[in-house]
Amino acid sequence: MEILLKFIVGFVTVLHFYFLYFEMFAWETTGRKVFKTFPKDLFKPTKSMAANQGLYNGFLAAGLLWTFFISNPEWQSNIRLFFLSCVTIAGIYGALSVSKKIFFIQALPAIIGIVLTLLGTL
Repeated sequence: MEILLKFIVGFVTVLHFYFLYFEMFAWETTGRKVFKTFPKDLFKPTKSMAANQGLYNGFLAAGLLWTFFISNPEWQSNIRLFFLSCVTIAGIYGALSVSKKIFFIQALPAIIGIVLTLLGTL
């Protein structure tokens, strides 16, 4: 189960580094491919807003990456739960306000990570 947990946390981490990349550096190229229903003429004026979102996604990714280097199991678990909870809340909010797909792409993997973390602490 530990391998599955590390895989899920690694997946969520990489996903959020990808969000950082396309929101901060490729909003007008990759962003258009990801957000196909977003009006094309709004990508340029929303570039700085997207970069800000990307920065937040980078913080989430950095926090999750940090958990791989924490040697104390209780501390590691608590930090992991915090950052996975932040991802879950952001994913649920995105699903309610933007697209239901965000729940499955962002929130569901984080929820699986939370469940696996909690099962590992029993």
